[in-house]
Amino acid sequence: MAEKQQHHFLIIAYPFQSHINPCINLAKHLISSTGADITLSTTVSAHRRMFSSISKPDQEVNDGLITYIPFSDGFDEGFKSGSMDPKEFVSHFRAKSQPNVSTLVGDLAAAGRPATCIIRTIFLEWVAEVAGEYGIPSVLYWIQAATMFTTYYHYFHGFENLIRSHADDPLFTVCFPGLKPLQIRDLPSFFTDTENTFHISLLDCFRGVFQVLERDGRVLVNTFKALEAEALDSVNNPQTLSLFAVGSCGPLSGGAGHLFKEDEKKYMEWLDTKEEGSVVYVSFGSFSLMKKEQKEEMVRGLKESKRPFLWVVRKDNREEGEGVIEIEEGGGEDGMVVEWCDQVRVLAHRAVGCFVAHCGWNSTLESLVCGVPMVGVPQWTDQYMNAKLVESLWGCGVRGEVDGDGVLQGEELVRCLELVMGEGEKGVEIRNKAKVWRDKALEAAADGGSSDVNLKAFVEHISE
Repeated sequence: MAEKQQHHFLIIAYPFQSHINPCINLAKHLISSTGADITLSTTVSAHRRMFSSISKPDQEVNDGLITYIPFSDGFDEGFKSGSMDPKEFVSHFRAKSQPNVSTLVGDLAAAGRPATCIIRTIFLEWVAEVAGEYGIPSVLYWIQAATMFTTYYHYFHGFENLIRSHADDPLFTVCFPGLKPLQIRDLPSFFTDTENTFHISLLDCFRGVFQVLERDGRVLVNTFKALEAEALDSVNNPQTLSLFAVGSCGPLSGGAGHLFKEDEKKYMEWLDTKEEGSVVYVSFGSFSLMKKEQKEEMVRGLKESKRPFLWVVRKDNREEGEGVIEIEEGGGEDGMVVEWCDQVRVLAHRAVGCFVAHCGWNSTLESLVCGVPMVGVPQWTDQYMNAKLVESLWGCGVRGEVDGDGVLQGEELVRCLELVMGEGEKGVEIRNKAKVWRDKALEAAADGGSSDVNLKAFVEHISE
């Protein structure tokens, strides 16, 4: 009998925290589940932030499991927003990155470690061309919800005109095949925003994702079967699209991957002093910015709720002259504000009883895996859909209603926190649902669980 092929997966990650985290999780699961060799590559600027102690910005790093080798995208010192328009950036990024990734693939082969499969995240469709040059299988890693994948698929396959024609009606109902009815307000913001050039460029990037899938429809999806079975089944077709739900592989905690420096405040020790399920954790992720009015209302709501809170306010999301003390004092003596933290460790702590979040997919999954109910305050892109799923489909949280300026008022935050954390019937139901989904997520990731089985099936698929 022929010996099974030892795979070497080269994972190319877009240089955002929301792309890098799930790629590291996937890499760890591939190693533990299949014994594969893994090289993870992102841009030089992101690599040097992940490994701040390296002597050279392009230095190869091995953490004992994963080898990290960066590629240059022409912005090795980091991209300054506003220095070029979105279309120009996309063109420049590809022109600089594609030949450097091609060189990386060649160098790995020359070093006796040829890649047997290349995995790419969204916005990196040119990676499929690089794989084609070398005759290597390529696969997309969809780092958003399966429901979002299905929504994009149908938008680009017959629903675009319908959605655009009702762009001004947030309550208009859209019925995609295989999904429960959705409203315009649940869809990605750039489906209906035809004025914002950044949104237009992002939609073009997603269009490119699905154009490449017309030629090679193999997709790893960062979700698990029990969570989104209908969405996965509605577009899964072995002849055209093969979706493998491999998510909840064990959330990232510590080690490599963080693009932001962890705050030196002893926030975990602070959590140790709080009662079980009493703390409100607030974070709007690595990209979303909370405007000044929203921070003021957040302070007001947290103060009025009289619950202890841990709040992440990134350094790049502070107004001039606005310090940690100012925000912290606004919330009273029982609050702590940090610039960045290890989110999974926080969510897994017994004291955390609610997560007030922007509903990015990483945060949503991490909250599910840790069994923490959510108050969703979506800002843009897929966050509206995630908040809808959390509230209406999975029942493990609520979506806060914002005012005409998109601000969650303090009294609305108080209402949501009381609903989720209070002793009313609804709160008990939400917390119970959160525990149910935690158990299902852990079951999916365990040996023999659906995500583990699907990952092994994928490896068999590309080995044929």
